[in-house]
Amino acid sequence: MTIYKNLIAGEWVGLDATKNINPSDTNEVVGLYADGTTEDTKNAIAAAKAAFPAWSRSGIWERHVILKKAGDEIMARKDELGALLAREEGKTLPEAIGETIRASQIFEFFAGEALRLAGEVIPSVRPNIGVEITRDPLGVIGIITPWNFPIAIPAWKIAPALCYGNTVVFKPAELVPGCSWAIVDILHRAGLPKGVLNLVMGKGSVVGQAMLDSPDVTGITFTGSTGTGRRVAAASIEHNRKFQLEMGGKNPMVVLDDADLTVAVEAAANSGFFSTGQRCTASSRLIVTEGIHDKFVAALTEKLQALVVDNAMKPGTHIGPVVDERQLKTDTDYIEIGRKEGAKLAFGGELITRETPGFYLQPTLFTEATNQMRISREEIFGPVVSVIRVKDYEEALATANDTPFGLSAGIATTSLKHATHFKRNSEAGMVMVNLPTAGVDFHVPFGGRKGSSYGPREQGKYAAEFYTSVKTAYTLA
Repeated sequence: MTIYKNLIAGEWVGLDATKNINPSDTNEVVGLYADGTTEDTKNAIAAAKAAFPAWSRSGIWERHVILKKAGDEIMARKDELGALLAREEGKTLPEAIGETIRASQIFEFFAGEALRLAGEVIPSVRPNIGVEITRDPLGVIGIITPWNFPIAIPAWKIAPALCYGNTVVFKPAELVPGCSWAIVDILHRAGLPKGVLNLVMGKGSVVGQAMLDSPDVTGITFTGSTGTGRRVAAASIEHNRKFQLEMGGKNPMVVLDDADLTVAVEAAANSGFFSTGQRCTASSRLIVTEGIHDKFVAALTEKLQALVVDNAMKPGTHIGPVVDERQLKTDTDYIEIGRKEGAKLAFGGELITRETPGFYLQPTLFTEATNQMRISREEIFGPVVSVIRVKDYEEALATANDTPFGLSAGIATTSLKHATHFKRNSEAGMVMVNLPTAGVDFHVPFGGRKGSSYGPREQGKYAAEFYTSVKTAYTLA
């Protein structure tokens, strides 16, 4: 098989490779992808540093054209790239194509932002002096992305980094190198100068660590586990480096007595189980008031019974496999923890077999859970959801906020009073009313509070806060 190599200083390099396995059919090798070394990473950082002076002063039209070309090609190849995504990550084909379209839209947005770069000119408090406030690119940006959104998250980090004049060293998750390689190849062919964008695939303990150790990396944007995020923060502080972290979530969905039952069930099922529950914005805590609790659980259980778990590429599949064997073990371990803690397994929780060998798990619903149980406090990152019964709205809000995380939160209600109060008092970075907790537009800020996020928001015009540094210049008239 062809080895898909790393891109360093404009050249495709690398001999050693790792198999990319399809979680829907473990007999299928999606491709062989280069396994980068510490030396590869150092070379990539050096190339990015060398390319920075020219790229940081490049014209806005050049950046616009390259980013737009990339967005156009991704959109034109959405079916092909969506199929690659579904095969390597296990997301259903419709979801995968939708994610690919989102990646295209992100590049289109930042192609526009390249033409909208602006600053301020204001008078000084001193006479005959002018003040200019502008934004400069940071320098070499290290990008580390997770496996659950293998084309959208790389897009929403790479596109603004390039838009604002930075150079990039990019390390995708080991499990899903295919989509990342495709994005880099598209940008490379779109006309990026050598060294502006460098791809080093490989182990986090090797490639990621080399990025953290380098004083020449002036900013790191990371999405992944809370534990790794803390290590990124500690290493970045040592180098006085700017860093941005998107980490875990234990997102609540509140369902009040006055909720539209159909709307609430649809939002909860989508939030908790679609994308196999492998979203940092997934709602794994359903906080339900007493009056609607039993009807809601019955309706949600009926909904889960109708969901089809199967090969991600198969028409009619609602939920694909878990991404790999290690994550599957994490999911099943937590299911056993929930049982031992005293929660009631109301539905699912069993491994299932399909026509092709894969990591298939029934969507799992616990009831009679409390907010103190581990299954209610720790991120599982799988199709495992707990229902917590509460007395009223006040208890629901307190329970929703009683978490070390704060990424996304939702409420199902027909009460304008409660919806308005929840939006103002939820301790989350993103709040949804009568909608799934997962699903954010490409042009608006993404991020959370508490242990979920650190640093400026991602996406939209707010991305400039991380990828640039503000400069204030004075001129005597």
